[in-house]
Amino acid sequence: MKGNKKLTIMVSSTVYGIEELLDRIYTLLTEFGYEVWMSHKGTMPVFSHHSTFDNCIAGVTNCDLFLGLITPHYGSGIDKDGLSITHQELRKAIELNKPRWLLAHEHVIFARSLLKYLGYNGGDDRRKLLLEKNQILDDLRVIDMYEEAILSQKPLQDRQGNWVQKFNSDDDAALFAMAQFSRYQEVEAFVRENLRDSARISHIVQDRRERP
Repeated sequence: MKGNKKLTIMVSSTVYGIEELLDRIYTLLTEFGYEVWMSHKGTMPVFSHHSTFDNCIAGVTNCDLFLGLITPHYGSGIDKDGLSITHQELRKAIELNKPRWLLAHEHVIFARSLLKYLGYNGGDDRRKLLLEKNQILDDLRVIDMYEEAILSQKPLQDRQGNWVQKFNSDDDAALFAMAQFSRYQEVEAFVRENLRDSARISHIVQDRRERP
């Protein structure tokens, strides 16, 4: 963020079945004053000498804000490690402690609760299951994404940045985007404070490394 440069917000999601919602979110965010990076709209910075995966991860690294949608669809772009692009984007945002806002479809949350009730308590257990063709979820790894987003592997007292908003309809998701991002100046102040905190932490870590 320099000078009067607009805040950039990256919208990370699969596209299948939520095209109208993505169009709506894009319109809202641009009207609020953000520069929106969204692959569905063709506004992601893309460099021809990079792979699709590299371009997407660079987008997460370079954006100011991250808005992720976890839907019942895992996505078709799978890398050699078996992770979708959307899943990798989420992991990168968490790794970088990027200022992030996350939505999860209620089908994902319900499926997780149901499988936990049936004794499938983690990704390894769930991978033993086979999905029928007319299933609500197309890949159980969307539950992995949700669990990573809520930082479920950490003790409750250590979880920060683990808010994930449930949504059922386009209206739910659009309302969340409006409520969180309509106050541009407040969000900008939050980002600046986050950058100062990050710089302070980096300075402390570097100082400790340099001590004899």
